[in-house]
Amino acid sequence: MMRGKKIGLRARHEADVPAFQAEIYNDVELRTRADDRPWRPVSLKAAETAEPPNPDTAASFSVVELNAEQTLLGECSLWGIDTHNRSAHLGISLLPAARFRGFGTDVVRVLCEYGFAVRGLHRLQLETIADNTPMIAAATKSGFAVEGTLRQAAWIYGGFADLAILGLLAEDWSPANPVNPA
Repeated sequence: MMRGKKIGLRARHEADVPAFQAEIYNDVELRTRADDRPWRPVSLKAAETAEPPNPDTAASFSVVELNAEQTLLGECSLWGIDTHNRSAHLGISLLPAARFRGFGTDVVRVLCEYGFAVRGLHRLQLETIADNTPMIAAATKSGFAVEGTLRQAAWIYGGFADLAILGLLAEDWSPANPVNPA
């Protein structure tokens, strides 16, 4: 497990899937704002038996609170890992009960630690709907810079929305709380 101040990132457990299914995968509005593909229903069985991502191009984690129960908070990943250009994209999805509690910034910081210190990447990037102020705040608190806006680049539940692009280079990153692998 990789640890931040409030959260830990660990491998996804089979027991995590029902919560993800009920509170993230079946949330049509959330998924249309988070994915670059149209929402589609995913059965619990399909979610449980989905092939793990290719470890060369994606690294997915379950997010847990650092408490005695290790309460499940959500999931996150580095995806689109490009080993030639040493870059990747970052994404997080927190369960509704975990939102607006300060966990997002810690998740972003630990993902940066994983990307830069463990994977040796040079650049991390995230794309989010321009009105996703919690994600933009978590990223900027972690050192990301807003690099631009893609106007009306995302089809979101019946209309177009702008995408904000944020990036962070390894040379501009400084670990506020070095991760403590367990």
